[in-house]
Formats: sequence, structure tokens, C-alpha cells
Amino acid sequence: MDWDYIIVGAGSAGCVLAKRLSEAGHKVLILEAGGKDNYHWVHIPMGYLYCIGNPRTDWMFNTVNEKGLNGRSLIYPRGKVLGGCSSVNGMLYLRGQAADYDGWRQMGNTGWGWDDVLPYFLKSEDYVDGASDLHGEGGEWRVENQRLHWDVLDHWADAAQAWGLPLVTDFNTGDNEGVGYFRVNQRDGWRMNTAKAFLRTSSGKGLKVETGAHTRRVLVQDGRAVGVEYDKGGERVTARARGEVILSAGAIGSPQILQLSGFGPGELLGQHGIDVQRDIAGVGANLQDHLQLRCSWRLSGAKTLNTMANSLIGKAKIGLEYMLTRSGPMSMAPSQLGAFSKSRPDLATPDLEYHVQPLSLEAFGKPLHDFPALTASVCNLRPESRGTVQIASADPNDAPHIAPNYLSTEGDRKVAVAAIRQARSIMAQSPMQRYQPDEMMPGIKSDDEADLVHAAGEIGTTIFHPVSTVRMGADDAAPVDPQLRLRGVSGLRVVDASIMPTITSGNTNAPTIMIAEKAADMILEDARI
Repeated sequence: MDWDYIIVGAGSAGCVLAKRLSEAGHKVLILEAGGKDNYHWVHIPMGYLYCIGNPRTDWMFNTVNEKGLNGRSLIYPRGKVLGGCSSVNGMLYLRGQAADYDGWRQMGNTGWGWDDVLPYFLKSEDYVDGASDLHGEGGEWRVENQRLHWDVLDHWADAAQAWGLPLVTDFNTGDNEGVGYFRVNQRDGWRMNTAKAFLRTSSGKGLKVETGAHTRRVLVQDGRAVGVEYDKGGERVTARARGEVILSAGAIGSPQILQLSGFGPGELLGQHGIDVQRDIAGVGANLQDHLQLRCSWRLSGAKTLNTMANSLIGKAKIGLEYMLTRSGPMSMAPSQLGAFSKSRPDLATPDLEYHVQPLSLEAFGKPLHDFPALTASVCNLRPESRGTVQIASADPNDAPHIAPNYLSTEGDRKVAVAAIRQARSIMAQSPMQRYQPDEMMPGIKSDDEADLVHAAGEIGTTIFHPVSTVRMGADDAAPVDPQLRLRGVSGLRVVDASIMPTITSGNTNAPTIMIAEKAADMILEDARI
């Protein structure tokens, strides 16, 4: 069967596109390498703990050994399930800053400034406080308040205000400086993923969803993308597209598929015996990510998740509360309280983001400590470091080499040092002193810059925001143009976080959905011409 559009990847962007294009009357095939999102831990908010590192829902990627992280390799979760990363992420609704998008426009990406993209954020939004100039109501993408409360987080917010940050109630106005509670993509205590929000609400008659369909390559004929080849159930399948092939496989998957299809750095493709359709050095380059520094403190006399969840009675109470009211720790996002601040006073906008949690553990996936504690992870929102995603072989089943190149610039190392110092300064304010905080991570007593850079390498970990590996740009070196069309071939677009020219100053899921909403309008407009 021929399709008007074939979408590769039923994640945060792909599900949006599938609904918009199919409801416009087009025949749409969407291919998802993972399975259905019928796993209960996808829908229970705290279930991300059981989805990340689980091959049922995660691609199970790892980075290379990173020099900036003192030779460590990190797990690199990516959703492999309907809904993609929206099925396994932290559910935080954050757009970034107006300056991010105005910066894109100033790079030559016409139509991508804050005023241009704001209507696309509002288009699918269903905001808990209703419609306004800055929020939408009645859309598919539900945004709610969190359904639990911790005194220790209130006191950290007080400490941040004593340090100098204003209290804010909305991080999505275009200026996110301040401290406050995150809003989350949930409905009545359940995770909201894009499969529920968009795929299952689509009225498009011509929409077909294929799960367990692992795309091998894009098929090109006479300079035009005409379909895809994918594996399903042990068979090789070919699907043809009359209109366009759209890659929405994410910042790791999309460059990998392009390289396997012959679009990428010519030398790399030649090493793996892949015929070069077009030598595009930028495919798989420019990888940007938010590295978080997990600073944590042991506390005295505080109620935190550590003490609640380390007994059978405590676990039973947590489960019962969620079962009866859809609230409590099982409803919580990984981070409840957030803050945006500047690493130095001369900056125009915040370049640091805090994710503050009433818990502590040695590393993701490890047990909680059995004493009260708090973690204040802080990340550099605008890293200078640039990494790569490169195929490891011509086999689509082989994971690509992911090299984020964290802390590889002097500027990033200076921001890391400033971030640790600032986190310590906030904890030293009087509202937190009632808990007699004892620093566990990084834990070194030194304030020497070299020592703190090394400490950042020890405690740094990804916050799972890879972007920019198939960047959009007006310049010929950018793999895709501002209409998200791959240069040098017709009928092929990339629509996901990989097209961001620079990373947004906040979590990346909401911007990815916005990108898909805007792309859907561009695709439909081109179809009418």
C-alpha cells in the first residue's frame, strides 16, 4: 500500500504529526520500533524508575567513556515504546526562554522566534488554570499541578529566596528566572504521554500504527525519498510514500537512520560500506545535552522520601494513598521543585536550572539512602560542548556511538564550578539550617577550582535532553532548512528535537511537541501548493 506520509518514530513528535496529518484527510503510516504502551509502569508517574533501563521501554543506550566525566560512561535512556520519551521522562512542562527562540530566528531561521512559536505551544495545551495570553485550554496536552507536598522543599524555596531568587508560579512565560514548583504532564495523577494524548484521540481514518517496526533506512529514487525499509516480526518490509517521509526518531535515532540511508559524513559512511547519497558532515554532529551535577545533603529531622520508602509500612502507605487518591509519592515527577538562576550576575537570562528532590541515592537505579536527605541537581542550560552521534556499523540493530563530550570547554567547566558553589550557598541560607545539612555530593571540602572541576566530573550525569544532531539552519552546512527539509533530497523531513539549532533553556519535551505542531502546518501547507 502507498501512503501519503510515512512517519518514523511514534514518540513525542511523531504522535503529534500522525494526528494532525491524518485528520487532514491523508493516509499516514507511523512506525514505532518499540511496543505498545500497555505497560502499567508507563502510566503510573513514579514508574519511570521501572521504564528506564528496561528493554521493554528503553533503547538501553550508553555513552562512550567521557574524558570530562573522568572516564565514566553514562546510561543514555531513550523511549522505545509508543509515546517515546514522553512515556519514560520526568513529565515536566517547560518551554524554555523567549530568548532561546529569538536566538534561533536571529540565526536566520525565519518563523522560529518566540512570538512565532508561542501559538504552537498553546495549540495543544490544556492548562490547569485555563486559557490566557500565555496558555491554552482544551487541547490534547494536559498540564497540571503536582499532587503532593514536602515541607523540606518549601524550606529550600525559602532558602533560594533568601539567596536572591524571586518566587514564581509559572516557568513558561518566556522569562523563567526564580524558584517554584514545576507543572507536569499528568491527568488526575496519571502520566500523560503523546500516545494517549494524540494517537488515541485521532479521528483520522487513514492512520495506521505499526509497533515492533524497526526502520532500517530511507529509500531514495532519483533524488527523492520514496519510502522506508523496516523489519517487523522477522520479515523485511517496504513501505512507499507518495508525499513525504518524516523522521521523528529523536536526536539519536534520526541521525542514525540518516547515516544508514547514506546521508551523513562521507568518511564515516565509507568506513561501514554504506553508499553515500549525500556527504553531510552535520548529520550526527552538534550534539548538545544538559549535564546535571547531583549535589546532595544528609539532613536531620526532615521528612523525605528516603525515610518513607525504606520500610514495608511506608511503602504500603504510599501504595494505598495512590490507589485511593492518585496522589502522594507514586504520583510524583522525579523533581517537584525547580529554580532558574544565573551562574554570574552579568548574564541577561538564567543559565542554570535546579531540580530539587526530597531524596538521595548513589546513582539512578540504586536504592534510596536510609536517612533523610535532599538532592539539588543543577545543570548548565546553555552548554558550549558539542558531541556526536555516529553509527557503529551498517547494522541498524547496533547501537550508535554517543559521545556528548561533556565539560570539554573552559566555559562549561567554569559554569560547573559556579553551579556547585551556588548550590552550596543556597543550602547555607538560614531556612535550610534547621536541618543541619551535611554535604554528601560532591562532598569535598575544597573550594579550589581544579578540585571542583574534577568533582563535577564525578557527580555529573545526563538529564536526558539530547538535541541538535540534525540542526536546522539557513546556512548550507545545516542538514535541514527552516522548513525542516533535508538539504539535497526532496520528500524527506526531520521533525524532532534533533533539529534544534541550540538547546532550549529548560526541559526539552514541550519544545519537541511545539516543533511537531509547527511542522504539521508547514507540511500541510506544502501539500496544498
